[in-house]
Amino acid sequence: MNKTFTSKLALAAALIALPQIGLAQEADTTPTNADIGFIFTSFMFLVSGFLVFFMAAGFAMLEAGLVRGKNVTMQLLKNISLFALASIFYYIIGYNLMYPGDGWTITGVLGAFSMAGLEPVGLEGAEPDLSYASVGSDFFFQLVFCAATASIVSGALAERIKLWPFLAFTIVLTAVIYPVQASWKWGGGFLDAMGFQDFAGSTVVHSVGGWAALTGAIILGPRLGKYAKDGRVTPFPGSNLALATLGTFILWLGWFGFNGGSQLYMDTAGNVADISRIFANTNAAAAAGAVATLILTQLMYKKPDLTMVLNGALAGLVSITAEPLMPTLGQATLIGAVGGIIVVFAVPMLDKLRIDDVVGAIPVHLFAGIWGTIAVVFTNDSASIAVQLISIGTVGAFVVVASGAVWLVIKATMGLRVTEEAEMQGLDMAELGMEAYPEFNRA
Repeated sequence: MNKTFTSKLALAAALIALPQIGLAQEADTTPTNADIGFIFTSFMFLVSGFLVFFMAAGFAMLEAGLVRGKNVTMQLLKNISLFALASIFYYIIGYNLMYPGDGWTITGVLGAFSMAGLEPVGLEGAEPDLSYASVGSDFFFQLVFCAATASIVSGALAERIKLWPFLAFTIVLTAVIYPVQASWKWGGGFLDAMGFQDFAGSTVVHSVGGWAALTGAIILGPRLGKYAKDGRVTPFPGSNLALATLGTFILWLGWFGFNGGSQLYMDTAGNVADISRIFANTNAAAAAGAVATLILTQLMYKKPDLTMVLNGALAGLVSITAEPLMPTLGQATLIGAVGGIIVVFAVPMLDKLRIDDVVGAIPVHLFAGIWGTIAVVFTNDSASIAVQLISIGTVGAFVVVASGAVWLVIKATMGLRVTEEAEMQGLDMAELGMEAYPEFNRA
């Protein structure tokens, strides 16, 4: 009887102790403020990263809609291939080249040419920097920016460039050219030390893609029949403006991650408020760019031009990317509107120079990117117009020389341009043997 009573008493004591044990375990695993900041900032990078990843679909749809029907499949293949190649080569070389740490010495440069690495599973045995984000989230976020740069080049050179030479250029751009110049600002390099301001990449991303596209378009030459000897420009209407419009909306959506994620931290109430401010300014600039082109094309051509309005919205987005935090809503609207106006005048200017840009990537990403980088001085007191201009020129000179050299080497070895017969037939059948719209007449 005493033994039974003792057993029951022990069981009761154990049951009473269980909640206390659970509370003790819970207390041991309660995250610190540093843990919470690390978690939220890493989560922000991941969400922003997949929004920017979805911009790859936007570029694909925009380009598919603005090229002729006989070249749609080629553009789709180029866009999925360039993202895949960027993912691999930014991992193999680009990421560590972009963030060389404190080592742009001889040994540091050699060490930078190495593969990116992630934290161990569950952070087992690791001592992460809890003041920032996980390496995996940062790597993914930076990767999608790199891939976006290559997407800019794809559309400008459409309808006459071979597939494999273009992909070869993509490898060099994403593995070396983009990471090197990005390290000068975002990797703590000399442009950053000078005080260069480029919040999310009007220059570091967009003008880099624009310079590479401009250099390639000049070396490649215009499409057959685009420019007559008497100076007339032959319009080549896109195959599907519904797709082009869808692509623009996808890019607009992705830009919230592009600019919002570039706040880099979501560990305080102030940072969250700033991210919401960035979203609002980004949207205002895009809307103003679209409206400005809508009105301006109506005034200039007596009819509004949908393709210009699409590019006007994108130009507004590019324009606000260099500084989406500091402007008021009104200032963001004006910055975006100027970007849209730039597109309306830049597109015919390129045609006069006989530079054939199929989708308008050069006016949108290069010209509006330059404007957006300069516009920083109007809203950010820490920005210097001299430093902004020097940085624009430095990045531009480097990308033109580097990409020009790569284009010329590829042209001399692999060849850049398809044959006249292939161009007239369309790259879908000539290069790939398949069509995007096989049941329709390929005009």
